[in-house]
Amino acid sequence: MNDNIDIPEFTRLDLSVVWRLGRDLVEQCLQEGHGVTICAKIGQQHVFHAALPGTSADNDAWVHRKLRVVEHFGIPSLIVQEQFVTESRDFYRDFGLEPSRYAPAGGAVPLLVAGTLVGGLAVSGLESVDDHNLALSALRRWRS
Repeated sequence: MNDNIDIPEFTRLDLSVVWRLGRDLVEQCLQEGHGVTICAKIGQQHVFHAALPGTSADNDAWVHRKLRVVEHFGIPSLIVQEQFVTESRDFYRDFGLEPSRYAPAGGAVPLLVAGTLVGGLAVSGLESVDDHNLALSALRRWRS
């Protein structure tokens, strides 16, 4: 299991910070050649969305489904995947969630201010762990 659930917390987070966080992540992904879609939300407002070359509308759907997992559980979607998605469990039945709306797969991380969940950042396009690591690395660079 991935034990790395140390999510950086912000002391202040507003729309401009989240937008710049997303922009910087886009620049990193372009430089590294990652074909990903990136989405960030504060509350119910979509603050940032970018689809890079090599992505499709499927990736748009994945980031939104991963973000709903973060909103529901308050932890990274990769941790939800590792803790609750096993051969012996039916994730969707166990939690009463719809597969068309939730994706327990790595790539979405909470945006936290002083321990409070205020939004999320999601990446889709790579392997689950790689999406997670990209999102988490962006937060670590922007911790305030």
